[in-house]
Amino acid sequence: MSDIFISDARKDRTRAKVAAVFCIVTLIAIILIGVFVKNHEGTGQLSEPPTVITNSVGMKLVYIPDGSFMMGSGDSAAQLAREYNMYEEQFADEFPQHQVHISKGFWMGQTEVTQGQYKSVMNAEPWSGQDNVQEDANNPAVFVSWDDAVEFCTKLSQKEGITYRLPTEAEWEYACRAGTTTRFSFGNRDSSLGDYAWFYGNAAYYLGGDYAHSVGQKKPNRWGLYDMHGNVSEWCSDWYDENYYSNSPSVDPKGPSHGRIRCLRGGSWDSDGVYLRCSFRNYLIFPGLRTDVDGFRVVRPSQAPRVEPNNPAGSEENQ
Repeated sequence: MSDIFISDARKDRTRAKVAAVFCIVTLIAIILIGVFVKNHEGTGQLSEPPTVITNSVGMKLVYIPDGSFMMGSGDSAAQLAREYNMYEEQFADEFPQHQVHISKGFWMGQTEVTQGQYKSVMNAEPWSGQDNVQEDANNPAVFVSWDDAVEFCTKLSQKEGITYRLPTEAEWEYACRAGTTTRFSFGNRDSSLGDYAWFYGNAAYYLGGDYAHSVGQKKPNRWGLYDMHGNVSEWCSDWYDENYYSNSPSVDPKGPSHGRIRCLRGGSWDSDGVYLRCSFRNYLIFPGLRTDVDGFRVVRPSQAPRVEPNNPAGSEENQ
């Protein structure tokens, strides 16, 4: 009988050891997974190459598929005010966060419209001779008003026989987020901004680079778009309304039907991190104003692409 008790005791100890080892292994696995997720949060790496075409003025456009996302800030106003030492009221227009469905895919400029592209369409250089500008064909077109940006789209549409326009706020934020839900398209950490954006931390006057920089130098977001954070603030087609999110349509919102203020997104080379967040909404009371921090990128409505990502693109039969 005593031998049976000894055997059972040994079995119990063995089971306990196995259970302990299992718990330790599970804990280690959970920790490793957590570390992996944190280290790879919003790395900006593409799961597959983006579909890119090139138009007649050398502008590359990336195909953005239809889909749904949560528009607006995922952080509370109180949290943002605390972290950035601001007032809660300064974030009021980013709420309520709400689901938006973009029903049709579209092409979006891979970069902001450059000086070279703008000049080739408009035969004008509004930035020439202005302060805080580095004149170069590959630098963003600045000192461009909302009206100028719309005229550029109209002329480019006439040139190519295909519609070009400014993105809506919803399209812009959807493309910026690129499937992420974090503060920035690459994660939540302001400390990583320098890898993805030209902003006050690496392009301020005291660093000798107080101007918009050449496009496409920083890392792209997951959908292959460059400079969605920083470099220049980008005009959107919408009128601005601080309370628009309270009654915005859930499908393809286009902004208020009328107004006097136009929206910009993305922040600029002269902005702090708080203004570069995906959900931050900027505006200008005078849409005709031209400044050294404002530019734009274009959208071209389209059906889903019928080209392989690695194939040469640009001919209309492939679009």
